[in-house]
Amino acid sequence: MDVDTRLLRYFAAIAQEGNLTRAAQRLFVSQPALTKQLKHLESQLGVRLFTRSSTGMTLTDAGRALDARVPPLLAAWDEAVAETRTAALVLRVGFLSSAANEATQDIVAAFRERRRGWRVAMRQSPWSDPTAGLAAAEVPVALLRLPFPGQESFGVRSLFREPRCVALSSAHPLAGRAEIAFAELVDEPVVAAPGGHGVWRDHWLAMSERDGREVRVGAVTEQPDEFLNAIAHGYGIALVPASTARFYARPGVVYRPVTGVGPSEVGVAWQPDADEAVADFVRCCLALTRSGPQE
Repeated sequence: MDVDTRLLRYFAAIAQEGNLTRAAQRLFVSQPALTKQLKHLESQLGVRLFTRSSTGMTLTDAGRALDARVPPLLAAWDEAVAETRTAALVLRVGFLSSAANEATQDIVAAFRERRRGWRVAMRQSPWSDPTAGLAAAEVPVALLRLPFPGQESFGVRSLFREPRCVALSSAHPLAGRAEIAFAELVDEPVVAAPGGHGVWRDHWLAMSERDGREVRVGAVTEQPDEFLNAIAHGYGIALVPASTARFYARPGVVYRPVTGVGPSEVGVAWQPDADEAVADFVRCCLALTRSGPQE
């Protein structure tokens, strides 16, 4: 049997007040309307819930049984509604690897301060999707590395730049150097992201700095753990953001500054039809990163 929760609220108010007039005033309904709703509930249940007298409303045995159950039932329903509404106030943010570095937590905190009751669900994408979920419309906004394929189809703002460095095995002959020129690395095998990603893959292979030299791919990976294992085992080297040394330190892998290549650029990108919550997230990104590179 399905019973309208409104009828149960009416019943609870009458039981608590013991008087139809006071219950009607509390519920902001007329007394005749409240009486009609009570009769409807009694008809649905097939029992009398109150004994009516000149002094008020007295619960019957059936009414007392229902009264013992209704308040916790309504409280649980109210809690479920509140949790459901809170769950709907979620901003899904795609990201690649370390996102916006140390600024990420501050951006999320600033957004939650701006949008009270909201939470941010960070969704990490593999390197096989440099759009961090934007292209598949899995997220409305993302923190990622620029440039990325299809960038012109989205709203994009640059947040900051940081140098690129080289990740290589600790057993590599150049691992002991304080700094390495990219010209010394162009013939090295590389650990690369899966193919077919245009400007994004070209950027991380430093195609514009190779002067036409062919890339030798030693391994293809799309997750940080696979990537680090391939480098540690000597399958290749890789250009990475300088912050990778902080976020992904591990035995067998060293990071060294590299000259002769440009920096990496972190940006925020969003769907063209994004709502005001996304606009607020972008504002938080810009406010917290406009002071310069987060190196």
